[in-house]
Amino acid sequence: MKLFNIPNKKMFLDMNWALFITTLVLFFIGFVNLYSASSIRFEDGIIHTPFYERQLIWGGVGLIILFFVSVINYKVLENFSLPFYLFVLILLILVPVLGKTVYGAQRWLDLGFFSIQPSEFAKFSVLLMGARYLSKDGETLGWIRLAKLMIIGLIPFALIAKQPDLGTALTILFLIGGMALFHGIKWKVLRICLVIIPLLIPLSWFALHDYQQERIKTFLDPTRDPRGAGYHIIQSQIAIGSGELTGKGFQEGTQSQLRFLPEKHTDFAVAVLGEEWGFVGSVSLVVIFCFFLFSIYSTICLAKDRFSSTLCAGIFFYFFWQVMVNTGMVVGLMPVVGIPLPFISYGGTAMLVNCIFIGIVLSVSINRFVFKA
Repeated sequence: MKLFNIPNKKMFLDMNWALFITTLVLFFIGFVNLYSASSIRFEDGIIHTPFYERQLIWGGVGLIILFFVSVINYKVLENFSLPFYLFVLILLILVPVLGKTVYGAQRWLDLGFFSIQPSEFAKFSVLLMGARYLSKDGETLGWIRLAKLMIIGLIPFALIAKQPDLGTALTILFLIGGMALFHGIKWKVLRICLVIIPLLIPLSWFALHDYQQERIKTFLDPTRDPRGAGYHIIQSQIAIGSGELTGKGFQEGTQSQLRFLPEKHTDFAVAVLGEEWGFVGSVSLVVIFCFFLFSIYSTICLAKDRFSSTLCAGIFFYFFWQVMVNTGMVVGLMPVVGIPLPFISYGGTAMLVNCIFIGIVLSVSINRFVFKA
């Protein structure tokens, strides 16, 4: 099986250009927003932290990887899925032993010149393994096959939740659950799951860390601890609300520039955008993300085989849930769980994984006429 497709005019025409251009637009918006979020205002002027410079470097590397993945024959990924899945599990096992601790969480492996976050690559490994498993046949999932599929996601989920990194762990469950729904679940199985899962959710309370329980309490009533656990969400709501219709202007936000807003370059990057560009800017970003997701959906519809369509469906749900949870989190509609907004929030490893996912969708769009249905 050929590993690469040599770029030619036909590939250039068949590529999902809407998705590629939308990705570039989101990266540009994220970079400009991060430039503002990296600034700190003092009496004698503004200084910048290096987050935006690092993001630009990661974005450049990500675009190179995106192009590299887009010309790969995506069929090769099916054979690559199992060894890569096992390799990522080994990395996740090494994190508690060799990983470095940042902000009380042990999530990174220090490689000297830079650090990597294996939990981000776990998303990619679960996507490949899930698509490989579901592509074996088109039968709807019964109890046994659904359980096997969920095990693929639950093993890395448990390792990541232990770090602790509940946001990334939940993203993996959202991804694998979305793939299961896309493939199809037997109605009797789905009915029982819809009854059992809501009953099990309250029991998960006892498995949460103290700070995670505090986040849920804060979600229900942010004012119960306005200077502690509720500080993030209160400041985020103040920032977004103060932007009003058109915003305060670029680098003119008081909550972000005067350091009232915590984690403004990562989880709460949208709050910076909302304060500076207002309701108009926030809605525009949502519209761009909707177009971005629709572009992925169009490739799902055009895919010619079960493996590629399931891959793209998993990627669709991956981005969909991240956008839903992060935007809901910053306005107080969801608990703060540490899920970043793709291409907007700062994060090197996350940027690379996002670009890999987009590259896979582009590869499917390019190769849709190569393989028989």
